[in-house]
Amino acid sequence: MLRNMIDMPALNWHGKRVFLTGHTGFKGGWLALWLARLGAEVRGYSLDPAPEPNLFNVARVGEGLDDVRGDIRDAAALDAAMQTFAPEVVFHLAAQPLVRLSYDDPIGTYETNVIGTARVLDAVRRTPSVRAVVSITTDKCYENKEWIWGYRESDPLGGYDPYSSSKACAEIVSAAYRQSYFPVAKLAEHGVALATARAGNVIGGGDWSADRLIPDLVRGFVAGAAVRIRRPEAIRPWQHVLEPLHGYIRLAEQLLTHDPRYATAYNFGPSEDDARPVAWIAEKMTRFWGDGAKWVLDPEPGVHEAGTLKLDTSRARGDLGWTPQMRLETALEWTVQWARAWQFGADMHAITLGQIEAYESLLQAVGK
Repeated sequence: MLRNMIDMPALNWHGKRVFLTGHTGFKGGWLALWLARLGAEVRGYSLDPAPEPNLFNVARVGEGLDDVRGDIRDAAALDAAMQTFAPEVVFHLAAQPLVRLSYDDPIGTYETNVIGTARVLDAVRRTPSVRAVVSITTDKCYENKEWIWGYRESDPLGGYDPYSSSKACAEIVSAAYRQSYFPVAKLAEHGVALATARAGNVIGGGDWSADRLIPDLVRGFVAGAAVRIRRPEAIRPWQHVLEPLHGYIRLAEQLLTHDPRYATAYNFGPSEDDARPVAWIAEKMTRFWGDGAKWVLDPEPGVHEAGTLKLDTSRARGDLGWTPQMRLETALEWTVQWARAWQFGADMHAITLGQIEAYESLLQAVGK
């Protein structure tokens, strides 16, 4: 289950002021809980969470942070929220994160993912307290040539669909702000280290997004219905949500050292043998769930989606000492355990923190 020894994050996060966009979402909710557990003072800035059920409400994410509702496209509100909090670290996760929704609302997707990212970075430019920025994009920001090997951070950006291309644009915006306002060569003068993070397909408890494989499976299993699966042969770099979040935390820690080499782009993905096809995931999930859970092939695959997508994580391994700690099969087990606990009315705040603590134990076990 474990591989490649790694230490726990070395920075003492107690009292660190962290501004987190997208805290009402899936990844943002998990990160908010983890940062609060580490002792950080977190102000979240985001739209209202998705309709029930959602991780923010189910796991009571708002209990451990300063919860501010707002749109990242609203410059005045965003500037006020950031400047009055005076954060040292900014994690930008707010986004329209769904490929299929981007086909229905391309303009909204571009406004949120491109202009919204520019608004966040522009707010950073006017907030003197900020020292480190981690802007989250996606593995889909690459120009996908359906290669069998992983994309490296130096490979061309692109995107077939509005979502993927919007995230490539967010990478370009981030690079432009870094070059124009936070140049690496003058880091000692302006004091802001900006990096981007590109993660693969994340899974875990509390994701109820529409048209995503794991949430679709969970919804169908809870309802006792056969789940319709698109593109069973499509391969993705699947990983538990805590894996890239650990990478984001480690990246922020290194940015705070003001070593200029960390102000760049990083991939966070699983080992190559955990880039698995959709059908493999569906089979494992049905076995772990039990109770007659099943899936069937959807004869209507719908809009275009990449067939093969893998990431090369050599830079994160070499620069940050980050490595994936959890095999995909274990990640699926944790996801089913979380969903089962929710199904039977458990305290999901405690369950979620329990899984974070368990992940920290994995890091400690393979560290010192």
